Amino acid sequence: MRQILLRLAVLLLTLLPGPALAEGIDGAIQLLTTDSYSDTIDAIGQLSTSGHPRAVAIVQALADGKLQFSDSAKKVYIDTGKGLVDAATGDAVATPPADVSEVRQNNRVRGIVQATLGSLSLMNPDPAKRRAAAEEVFKSRDENALPALDASLAKETVPEVATALKIARAAIILFKSDAPERDRIVAAQAIQVAGTQDAVALLRSLPADTPKPVLTAAQASAKAIENNLALWATAQNAWYGLSLGSVLLLAAIGLAITFGVMGIINMAHGEMVMLGAYVTFMVQEVIRNHFPSLFDLSLPIAIPLAFIVSGLVGIGIERTVIRWLYGRPLDTLLATWGISLALQQLVRTTFGANNREVGSPSWMSGSFQLGQLSITWGRMWIIVFALVVFAGLILILKKTPLGLQMRAVTQNRSMASAMGIPTPWIDALTFGLGCGIAGIAGVALSQIDNVSPNLGQGYIIDSFMVVVFGGVGNLWGTLVGAMTLGIVNKFLEPVAGAVLGKILVLVAIILFIQKRPRGLFALKGRAVEA
Repeated sequence: MRQILLRLAVLLLTLLPGPALAEGIDGAIQLLTTDSYSDTIDAIGQLSTSGHPRAVAIVQALADGKLQFSDSAKKVYIDTGKGLVDAATGDAVATPPADVSEVRQNNRVRGIVQATLGSLSLMNPDPAKRRAAAEEVFKSRDENALPALDASLAKETVPEVATALKIARAAIILFKSDAPERDRIVAAQAIQVAGTQDAVALLRSLPADTPKPVLTAAQASAKAIENNLALWATAQNAWYGLSLGSVLLLAAIGLAITFGVMGIINMAHGEMVMLGAYVTFMVQEVIRNHFPSLFDLSLPIAIPLAFIVSGLVGIGIERTVIRWLYGRPLDTLLATWGISLALQQLVRTTFGANNREVGSPSWMSGSFQLGQLSITWGRMWIIVFALVVFAGLILILKKTPLGLQMRAVTQNRSMASAMGIPTPWIDALTFGLGCGIAGIAGVALSQIDNVSPNLGQGYIIDSFMVVVFGGVGNLWGTLVGAMTLGIVNKFLEPVAGAVLGKILVLVAIILFIQKRPRGLFALKGRAVEA
């Protein structure tokens, strides 16, 4: 029985918190009660190396301005918002002393606190927090964090976090004046892996008295990073160009049918885009008010509705106005310009002149990194959507009876009519198809532009440029033209500015058309015969 009792006593002693653990921060607690900046700094140093489970909470409370002390009780407390707790034990304090006041900080103390928080977080179970802590140490270059970094590196299993830890350690070694020269050179080379502008700034900020071999290694690493960043910047501009090209493709692809295939200069094409955007707005308003749980499906619901509304409006325009003006392109220009003004005023009267809010579904929000590329989900989905619409239109023209009849009427109207094809209705359906696709474009553009009565006016000129440059009536030419103009615009903007860049592109297209009047890809059909 006696042996059993002895074993139980030993077990209880091992389970209970021992005095040695509390002693690990007793000295730091006493220093925090002196109301001295230097003592506070010493206390932070002791906490960072104590390994005590309360160390992180105490330093975090100090960073948040919630750490308080009592000179009479020689204790430190944390203000939780609901009362005070003992900083050393975490126990609630029922009756705090009357002389409790906040532990003061100056800029030096704040900097040390942030650096210490970074080193204390290196052992956090969450890999994201460990990586963030390593990045914080990289910025602070606190030599006191070296032991914690070495301990974390020995245990780290996540490759990305291990890399961040190595870079943070290299930053400390690089600026450690008493470190061996060879180690500092290796550290300068290791920082190159970071590949960021912050790493360049760090490598170029070495003091003038740094040994020349170390400076040379640091400058070489900085130059290598800058060259790599320049390549990534080129790739980023190319991505922005593809993104702009997809927007131009969506805006122009419907015009490639009405203008390219039918030979109609449709100045109301931008208003078809605008109608699609307002259909999206109306769909979202209904969902917000009656079916809020379906908001993420608002765009898929709006796409067919926008196509139907814009397509029916297009058919109505063709049947009432355009049908009398075939073969008179300037007359169609004036007539559709008047229709565009009427549609703008109708929308302005119905919805008002102010911009309307169209929200983004959760799956189109946010961004992600691909190397040094920053890619937004919204733009990526618009590119995918533009290519899907393009592929769908190709399938309609190549694989459906309507597409076959459209091509027949385009190539030889008289023969198509003699074969029994109702050419007037094919004209109406073709015009409606082009307008319906413009409405679909409005759904996508509502995510990146203001939804207002003037929405379409910003894209009509660019749409005509894309169609003319790519080859009037050629869908593949429209795709190539849109992507080419998008990329060229994005590479010209940083050099010449947005306005001058557009002017240069317009002048280049005019000169190009002088040499190739039919665009990149020659058209075969009615427009050529006319």
